[in-house]
Amino acid sequence: MLKLIFLIYPYSITNVFADDVRIKINSGQLQPLPVAIADFTGQEGQASQIGREIAEVISNNLVGSGQFKAVESAAFIAPPTSPSVRPNFTDWTPLGIKALITGSVKKVNEQQVEVEFRLWDVIAETDLIGLRLSVDSKAWRRVAHIISDEIFERLSGDSGYFDTRIVYVAESGPQNKRLKRLAIMDQDGENHQYLTDGSFLVLTPRFSPTTQEITYLAYFKNEPRVYIFNLETGQQELLGSFPGMTFAPRFSPSGEKIIMSLAEKGVTDLYTMDLNNQEVIRLTNSPSIDTSPSFSPDGKNIIFNSDRGGSQQIYIMDANGRNVKRISYGKGRYATPVWAPKGELIAFTKMLKNQFYIGVMSPDGSGERLLAKGYLVEGPTWAPNGRVLMYFKQEAPVDDGKSSSVNLYKIDITGFTETRVITPSDGSDPAWSPLIPN
Repeated sequence: MLKLIFLIYPYSITNVFADDVRIKINSGQLQPLPVAIADFTGQEGQASQIGREIAEVISNNLVGSGQFKAVESAAFIAPPTSPSVRPNFTDWTPLGIKALITGSVKKVNEQQVEVEFRLWDVIAETDLIGLRLSVDSKAWRRVAHIISDEIFERLSGDSGYFDTRIVYVAESGPQNKRLKRLAIMDQDGENHQYLTDGSFLVLTPRFSPTTQEITYLAYFKNEPRVYIFNLETGQQELLGSFPGMTFAPRFSPSGEKIIMSLAEKGVTDLYTMDLNNQEVIRLTNSPSIDTSPSFSPDGKNIIFNSDRGGSQQIYIMDANGRNVKRISYGKGRYATPVWAPKGELIAFTKMLKNQFYIGVMSPDGSGERLLAKGYLVEGPTWAPNGRVLMYFKQEAPVDDGKSSSVNLYKIDITGFTETRVITPSDGSDPAWSPLIPN
């Protein structure tokens, strides 16, 4: 576990950002907020290589969120020499800049550096937040993500999501002999590593909402098994073999239970398992196919998809399996519903007229909006602040004996900033981590 030392010093932090600089990110097309991100300076007040790299990561994070527009550094009239130096705000106003980020990186010893940053409100001509972090010199990229989260939260009023990771299924090889390995990376695609060697098939990893643990489904000697993988310790635990399982379980909000679908004698129902004593409780009992369950953030309800009404649709029920109610009534079929971290939205996959879509709706089924589409678009997963979705897209197959391309994408909930996440090979079934503990 990386240990970060936060030394927050008493800048004059304003409680309310200037009204015309606030960001609304719930709906509608956004006008990105213009910000300037200066290269972080070194010992002599000049930009350093690591300072440039930190500023670049912060810029990529903020711009990639779709909420910000970074002004090119070449347009800077008077680059700051230190985050403690008050800018001449009249130099920045003509550029249309609303917020300015300055920072420095200083060497503490052979292993540690001190990174400092300051966020300035150009309109109100005041500072918003200052932060100093002493970290291992190899952890500069994570520091950039932490700083990005602080800036995002102060300017948008919502929590950040940059200091997180993505676990996914890395795919390679021909269609009839596909190699699938678990892989993990930072949310921006950096620090990539493989968690399994490809000697067995892995599917649908799921992150715990409270810890750096995942569940995943693996086929060992053609038998589906469920594992829990602790990413901090590297230890794995076999929960058991589950014939008929096609999707890995999801965690409950507390992380103490998992919920899953199991097929028995041609009937698929929903079950929970207590991870402390492995007690299994059956929640549904119908002749239909009930699958893809997801808990609400408060643990009181469960959404799932079922064909009990004649076609594949989304249903909601109490956590004990009672009061089942259909909530999807649009055209087409619905699948893989996933509850947003704050509970206000549900993401889903939709199939209509030979096209796949990723969409969102309210828990009562109202307000359906389709955000992304493609030949095959599946597997939505939420960023921990509920403002961004990641999923995978598969291109239409071609008749050359090879598999069609499968890639990861992310999009904000307004639907205007879809971005491909670059991975070393094809990628599917992403799962977004909670914020990494400090």
